[in-house]
Amino acid sequence: KEADDRDVWDLAANRKIGADDPVRIASISKLVVAIGVMRLVEADKLDLDDDISRTLGWRLRHPAFPNRPITLRMLLSHRSSLTDAAGYYQIPLDGTLKSVLDDPRAWDNEHAPGTFFRYTNLNFPLVATLMETATGERFDRLMERLVLRPLGIATCYNWESCDAATAARAVVLYDAQRKPVRDDNGGRKPACSVNLSSRGDCDLSRWRPGINGALFSPQGGLRISANGLAKIGRLLLGDGEADGVRLLKPSSVRTLIGPAWTYAPGNGMTSEEDLGGQPPRGFFCRYGMAMQTLATQREGCRDDPFGDGVARVGHSGSAYGLVSGLWIDREAGTGVAYFATGMPEG
Repeated sequence: KEADDRDVWDLAANRKIGADDPVRIASISKLVVAIGVMRLVEADKLDLDDDISRTLGWRLRHPAFPNRPITLRMLLSHRSSLTDAAGYYQIPLDGTLKSVLDDPRAWDNEHAPGTFFRYTNLNFPLVATLMETATGERFDRLMERLVLRPLGIATCYNWESCDAATAARAVVLYDAQRKPVRDDNGGRKPACSVNLSSRGDCDLSRWRPGINGALFSPQGGLRISANGLAKIGRLLLGDGEADGVRLLKPSSVRTLIGPAWTYAPGNGMTSEEDLGGQPPRGFFCRYGMAMQTLATQREGCRDDPFGDGVARVGHSGSAYGLVSGLWIDREAGTGVAYFATGMPEG
């Protein structure tokens, strides 16, 4: 179903928020990226299990495990052995993702690729880099072509591809003290929606495919409305079809869901380091390709926020005072999409 309009007021913009107003949805952005990836997999542009070095055009290896190839499946399921310790979103417009990957702090030296789950935002700028290299298209425009436009969702990654009318309805993100922290744009499209270059300019004509996949924040920068998020949920409930539009094969949806990893002592971390150890330990216990399965009946798992034991699938988001979720019960044919701002960290 579409989301309900609630009487919610945006303090900074001094207006009522509606279910068609776009919000920075945080890590649910990763799930939408994965849908785009599976479209490229179905088109034989990408392969989940190939050595990604072949697509990148240069050799990428974990310094401590140089004989272990890294695959797209590992990136999407957070089993690549990458970490967020070297950063992932601060790369300037004229910078390179490779400079971050060359930093030893970007790697988990204790675990070989494919052997350990560690929720890492850096995986998704690398995924975006692969998508750009495989197609020659800029990531935000590619996502518009592969996913957003076919579904009729007026949305974008980091505002650049959104029109002025959509950007004017941006939902401002607040911290717990009601201070605006993101998208307080005064009802206008930002003059620059990406990181400035090292020279301080915002000249996107300098973009080249496969150099800086972090530019449009694939890990968290999707601006999407509650109704748009609900349509993504209907796509997953419909085995790749929503509102008469077939986007994925049912087998691709099953691949997204997995799970590719299920928690057992010693095989992964159950919380996100970039949030200071939050969500609470035990939140991640089953994970596919940017899709989590809830309510894992296993010691050490506390991944049942609904408290009813139902194995819903989807993704959560948490950043800049926003908490969000897209969760579907495929057996019952129901789901929920939500976001809230002004939330405390953790």
